[in-house]
Amino acid sequence: MFEVKKKIRVVVIDDSPLVRSIVSDLLQSEGDIEVIATGKTGVDCVELAERLRPDAITLDVEMPVMDGLTALQQIREKNIKVAVVMLSVLTQRGARATFQALELGAYDFVPKPSSAIKMDLQDIGSLLKAKIRGFFYEKKLQKPPKRIKVKVGNFPDIRKTAVEAVAIGASTGGPNALHRLFQKIPANFNLPIFIIQHMPAGFTKAFAERLDEFSHVKVKEAENGEVVQKGFAYLAPGDFHMKVRKREKNIYIELDKGQQVNGHRPSVDVTLESLLTLYNSGMIGIIMTGMGKDGATSMKKIKEAGAATIAQDEKTSVIYGMNRQAIEFGAIDSVVPLDEIVPNIIRIIKERGN
Repeated sequence: MFEVKKKIRVVVIDDSPLVRSIVSDLLQSEGDIEVIATGKTGVDCVELAERLRPDAITLDVEMPVMDGLTALQQIREKNIKVAVVMLSVLTQRGARATFQALELGAYDFVPKPSSAIKMDLQDIGSLLKAKIRGFFYEKKLQKPPKRIKVKVGNFPDIRKTAVEAVAIGASTGGPNALHRLFQKIPANFNLPIFIIQHMPAGFTKAFAERLDEFSHVKVKEAENGEVVQKGFAYLAPGDFHMKVRKREKNIYIELDKGQQVNGHRPSVDVTLESLLTLYNSGMIGIIMTGMGKDGATSMKKIKEAGAATIAQDEKTSVIYGMNRQAIEFGAIDSVVPLDEIVPNIIRIIKERGN
């Protein structure tokens, strides 16, 4: 448990009295989080956010009088600084609304307690508390990160291996960041891309479809046993590790439910270490916004193998956690703003003679 000087103050918004009660009990079960108010409409959400200035709000999407998306818009317009976590229903419509909420300023989401979610209440509660505590810890309690000087520009002469694959790891803040990143990837991009975004089971398919709508390359949720193709981006499914294996001339996706790594499944470290066995120095590893340290170890390994590594910078990150850890671990060649990641990928590919 994080050491905090005061309780994290949370407002719970949902039109169901049962859900409000369940979520409040789950949040307050360990004493460091305090539910200071509840509400049943978006109007309640905006009014309580403005009056009480909580640290965090849990917010449903579909509510009477004013829905969650409208409430988010008003909170943003009023410039109220609060961490909003969406309670998301596992339906196609619910998933799409969730990603719209992230684009409107919500910083993360968890599955809403329901019979459609194959997670027990304690698992949902643990996930929700981890996201709220993590945001509070990273944003308000963390000491200023070490300033590590990273060279930006050409990579050492030894790194001349042509690039054959790109891997991207992200967590909190990742959906929006990936959305912006994939809009910049050109249509003639002819390498496979592997995406590891920390996300609950059931939501990754809808997220891949949403990315695909805005991307010039094909984005899809990875399937076990499928052949890796150039110009495709493969998103690791929620609750599965994504690996690769080679048989004859083809490379295949391999999904498994091995133990969580760094508290995650899918894990950035698992995928990157698997990619390293096949692509070695012929890859680019990218670590983006997110809580925790997943990816730091594997980014260091692929850098030491001669692969190129990039980290999203602090200013454009929702949470400067995973990328900060990788930078401080000495795993990063270049630190750039979000909108400069794709131009740097293209630059590296050209420098290596693709």
